[in-house]
Amino acid sequence: MSGANFILLINLSVAGLLAAAFMTIAFHDAGRAPARWFAYGYLLGMAYFAIEFSIPAFTDARLPVAAAFAVFRGATISFNAGLAHKYGVAPPWRPMLFFLFATTIAVYCLQDLPRQSLARMMAYQLPYAAMQFVGLGIVWSSRQRFGRLDRILMAVLALSGMQFASKPFIAHALGGWGADPQAYLQSNYALVSQSLGTIFGLALALLMLAILVRDVLAEVTSKSETDTLSGLLNRGAFTRRAELAVLGATRQGMPVAVVIADLDDFKSINDGFGHASGDRVIETFAGLLREAAAGHHVAGRIGGEEFAIMLRGANIAAARLFAEGTRSAFGALPIDGLPADSRCTASFGVAELHPNENVADLMRRADAALYKAKHAGRDCVRVSAGPVGVPSSAGTEASHF
Repeated sequence: MSGANFILLINLSVAGLLAAAFMTIAFHDAGRAPARWFAYGYLLGMAYFAIEFSIPAFTDARLPVAAAFAVFRGATISFNAGLAHKYGVAPPWRPMLFFLFATTIAVYCLQDLPRQSLARMMAYQLPYAAMQFVGLGIVWSSRQRFGRLDRILMAVLALSGMQFASKPFIAHALGGWGADPQAYLQSNYALVSQSLGTIFGLALALLMLAILVRDVLAEVTSKSETDTLSGLLNRGAFTRRAELAVLGATRQGMPVAVVIADLDDFKSINDGFGHASGDRVIETFAGLLREAAAGHHVAGRIGGEEFAIMLRGANIAAARLFAEGTRSAFGALPIDGLPADSRCTASFGVAELHPNENVADLMRRADAALYKAKHAGRDCVRVSAGPVGVPSSAGTEASHF
């Protein structure tokens, strides 16, 4: 068995293992369309390697050569479809399928050219290069935020496209790709070509596996940190994110404030109108905080009807204005399941981080301010005077409209 034959068998086995790996990810989550397309691509890769291995058995190799070309092109199209689904881009089906049909016909017809013709070699290899650059364009055009793995993927796609484009020149330098299709696997070029295919095919597959696993882990982490009803962070996740926010703001010399809110008379809502109505009250208030957070602040549901939002870059005055605005907006909102003239209210406690304080100290002072708001008649805002001996710039007066 020649070296190229041996590598071809390795490629066949590796393609099968990769197809199984991607299908496992797809079965883990029925919504993993990218993994399914990658699995189909590597299954087609297995078919391509099987056809390549069988070509020496044909007297007239015109049809199997064209079939191998079409199947491998199909594998690259499937891979690009997976990239498109992963990166939220519409797959360019029509141009890819038209290009597949046109180039397959061209490869079939161009076999009448001399075997070592550069035009014939380029007609076979350049369509593969084009599909790699299409994949690069799909990733590049995505509006998603790129991480390190995504940037490495784009680099490998570019290098893979260049290696396909260079193969006609590599074949020429190594004395051609065999006197006929049956002799291809005995040529030096076949050994180099199959080795390059193994390197880039494996690199792309491992990168996509790593990216998909990264996304699965991020999704699992997000679900474990998210309160199901409100869609906000749960208490543990809020505390962790708040600590990071405080650390970052402190390093940048930015002020940080926290607002704690508690829905007023929530038990009476559940008792009078049912838990479903109570849930809608929570969802409505959480929606206000979620819009206010806008990816910059940290918002969470830290208790049954208690919420908190950490405001980076906000001093005590700005945090108080935020609390007042949220209180007024919530009090004016109608709630599904409640009478049309019924409105819900919330009480708020506000505190600003002072030097030598940690998140626990800040939350404790905001909670004490909230307690004062509850005892002042609810539906109002109270501001913490700050740690002992440190006056608050906003004072401790209430707002109640």
